Amino acid sequence: MADLKRVIIDAGHGGDEPGAMFDGRREKDDTLRLALAVGQILENNGVDVAYTRTTDVFDTPVEKAQIANQSGADYFVSIHRNAMPIPGTGSGATTLVYENTGVSAMLAENIQRNLANVGFADLGIQERPGLIVLRRTQMPAVLVEAGFIDNPADNRFFDQNFQAIAQAIAEGVLTTIRQQEAQRPAYYQVQVGAFRNRMPADRLLNELQAKGLPAFIVYDDGLYKVRVGAFLNMDNGIQMERTLRNLGYPTVLVREPAIY
Repeated sequence: MADLKRVIIDAGHGGDEPGAMFDGRREKDDTLRLALAVGQILENNGVDVAYTRTTDVFDTPVEKAQIANQSGADYFVSIHRNAMPIPGTGSGATTLVYENTGVSAMLAENIQRNLANVGFADLGIQERPGLIVLRRTQMPAVLVEAGFIDNPADNRFFDQNFQAIAQAIAEGVLTTIRQQEAQRPAYYQVQVGAFRNRMPADRLLNELQAKGLPAFIVYDDGLYKVRVGAFLNMDNGIQMERTLRNLGYPTVLVREPAIY
């Protein structure tokens, strides 16, 4: 992936709050097991993963949102299991969003489609603006309801297809990351030096900036790369390259995704 993304995964409930229960089964246990499995798959695919919890502890929804916001994560995925007032009357998976627009909608669609492909009944995407973990988080956020814990058939499906369910959620996240990267505009930059140590890069940076040039440093592939300008139009990049060559600098015109 072009740059390292961080995803924070929230295992619903925990501690003194077991969530929904059925025949001795507790939502908080299923959600933690699934959250850790999803996180492992994401880590194996180069994603930086954080969690609101990795053990049986309780945090309020507000505290979970605060943990997420302080983590610097790019995406928030909360894992839950559903239940009905009358046990056994509900079946399937659904993904909740604060508002079904933007990146959250993209993330929800990718996860929900994958869960349906695994074999869950597709209950679609639903807006839930009242949920604190969706309302108070500052990054694209979804809440996944992975089947009904009060439905024995859903529980059997959950247990027998556990790894495939974890893969479906993780792949939904990975697809969203790839889609966002593909939408990022590319900029033309002029590279004038690449150094293994920071000190010579800083010297060149200061020299260029003292001449009024918009220079900056990019750390990539173990090198400190000194570049000047970021232009959507290639002709402007070529013009900057000529300016730098006239000043005696060696140049390479590179095309890079936008840095957010």
